[in-house]
Amino acid sequence: MSQPVMAPTADTPSAPVLAEVVRSGFVEGRHRGSVVLLAADGSVEWAIGDVTSPVYPRSANKPMQAAGVLRSGLDLAGERLALAAASHSGEPFHRALVRAMLDEHGLTPDHLRCPPALPLDQQEQEAYLAAGGRRDRVAMNCSGKHTAMLAAAALRGWPLDSYRDPEHPLQRIIRTVVEEVAGEPVAAVGVDGCGAPLMAISLTGLARAFRSFVLAEPGTPERRVADAMRAHPDHVAGARRHDTWLMREIPGVLSKVGAEAVQAVALPDGRSLALKIDDGGARALGPVLARALRLAGVTEPVVDRIGRTPVLGGGVEVGKVRAVF
Repeated sequence: MSQPVMAPTADTPSAPVLAEVVRSGFVEGRHRGSVVLLAADGSVEWAIGDVTSPVYPRSANKPMQAAGVLRSGLDLAGERLALAAASHSGEPFHRALVRAMLDEHGLTPDHLRCPPALPLDQQEQEAYLAAGGRRDRVAMNCSGKHTAMLAAAALRGWPLDSYRDPEHPLQRIIRTVVEEVAGEPVAAVGVDGCGAPLMAISLTGLARAFRSFVLAEPGTPERRVADAMRAHPDHVAGARRHDTWLMREIPGVLSKVGAEAVQAVALPDGRSLALKIDDGGARALGPVLARALRLAGVTEPVVDRIGRTPVLGGGVEVGKVRAVF
């Protein structure tokens, strides 16, 4: 396993401010972070902050994990492959497909090692609870990925109980994929919120990985994952999620969010970006992503919708979170 990566010291320069929280005309908070944009040829077009030190991409690594599942020999396509790369909202069709996939591979929800959870989407969570739902492994936003990992292990005759172990044959394949498409070694291996291995790379490596997926030859595992995600964005996220909006409304875009305010996006011509808000503040993610997309030349109306994060006071909009770069 990789050696631990040291946290920044007191001598490390502060990351630049990417977003401000404005309430009633007063700046009450700031979010720092880093962003990188790669040109179509893969060179760094511009960068803000530290884009070469390793970060945990969290669920932005899921396309790479799905490609590793394909490389292991599991044949997934369409909605099933999109769900394997998803941080789904826990809507009924997400949960139904997870259960169907488990059944198709001779598995049950008891085989899943992701933690029981409520649906990720707040509106869906409220409806789920009102209907008598309880925390469940299938409802957990990573259940599609875990189902695909289990199915791959079952196909190959690998251990099922230890499919999350970094030394499991499947996880070794996934690490190879991450390092190949990122163009750099994995700097650290941790445990993600769902319990699966989490592999650290730089933001530049993350942008490079997404670029490689959209430019991969048709039929390759990487291109198959990108095509499935773009064809079925609702299965990757959900009705009220910006990954879905981007992939539905801008042809050819590949987009995946990660916890702790990580985001990666690739445009069909190979331009790609990756960003992280240092404090994990999700409220800053939309405005920062929208600004980065505009700087990349993306002008479709969906960008304005993604960038709008109102600040409320007494239930009324009294300010906003705004990008400042």
